[in-house]
Amino acid sequence: MTPPWKISTMVVKRNKQKVVLGFSGGVDSTAAALLLKEKGLQVTGLFFDVVPGPTAAAEEAKKRAEEVGIDFLYKDVSEAFKEAVIGDFCACYASGKTPNPCIRCNPAIKFATLIDGADEIGAEYIATGHYAQVKYLAEEDCYAVYRARNLKKDQSYMLYRLGQEVLSRLILPLGQFESKEEIRAMLREEAISNAEQPDSQEICFLPDDTEYADYLQRQGVKAVPGEFTDREGNVLGRHKGLVHYTIGQRKGLGVALGKPMFVVELDSENNRVILGENQDLFRRDVLIEDIKITEKCYGKAFGAQGKVRYLAPAAQAFVKPAETAENAGESGCKDRLLVTFEQPQRAPAPGQSLVLYDGDRVLGGGIIITK
Repeated sequence: MTPPWKISTMVVKRNKQKVVLGFSGGVDSTAAALLLKEKGLQVTGLFFDVVPGPTAAAEEAKKRAEEVGIDFLYKDVSEAFKEAVIGDFCACYASGKTPNPCIRCNPAIKFATLIDGADEIGAEYIATGHYAQVKYLAEEDCYAVYRARNLKKDQSYMLYRLGQEVLSRLILPLGQFESKEEIRAMLREEAISNAEQPDSQEICFLPDDTEYADYLQRQGVKAVPGEFTDREGNVLGRHKGLVHYTIGQRKGLGVALGKPMFVVELDSENNRVILGENQDLFRRDVLIEDIKITEKCYGKAFGAQGKVRYLAPAAQAFVKPAETAENAGESGCKDRLLVTFEQPQRAPAPGQSLVLYDGDRVLGGGIIITK
């Protein structure tokens, strides 16, 4: 059955249907709660702590749930989060990669917890305040993620790893809004106290004003000093440890070479940071692994638009299984894809996700690996 938010008329036939909403108590999840209630759904807001709790943030979310008039459910997922997300975050940085912990968290923790919470109380649907849309495609008999109407806030990139078991139950109320101001205006109209609350910008498990490198060192990831070199291996200076750098970085290098220089590669095997000029950052061919892609594209060559990072524009590309590509690596693998862009892309970083689109539809993606 098509979930109510995916019905074009937005009419809910069963007013007593239950939905478990990922609920932080922020602007977006609060607005989502109001919209779901407006459609006659019985909403339970689920807050999950990623550090041992209950935390002050959980208490605030509970108060917000009372203000909005929804039930509240609390889960401490700190142990699972530490293993699946923080562990991966630290391991990636230690090996010279640049991870995206939100993409790791979504299928493994956030949406898995929502599904568990929904099953626990007998709710048919789950929901979040993500800016994206989910549509059912009858011709393929599957659900797919689509961009939000508000492209500036679009978060479809973050959801590419969600499977059918999640998408078939997922409602995304905010995906149809044109602007964040519309959402704040709705909260003002309902006299909700957090209407002017600023957007969250930081990674949820990092304490305020904490630098990545400081956090990683507290987690046991050592910053081992080494050499800056150019692409020919000439030593240019000393670096503070790989965890302090990412591909494309220019600021904070601490070396003066008479011209702008950027991090173009992190060589974890030799503990070297490779520097180059801006033009050295551009790549046409990007190899990805750990693929999650729609069934119609699996094992095939196809055209698509690709984003090499969350805020990058989608660029036209040709995609094919890496086993058919000359530069697939020493052991060509059907679980890798070679994405060849029409125009070179700046600073695709190993560890980041490359997400593929067909217009507004998310086809899937994978994790960028070394060239």
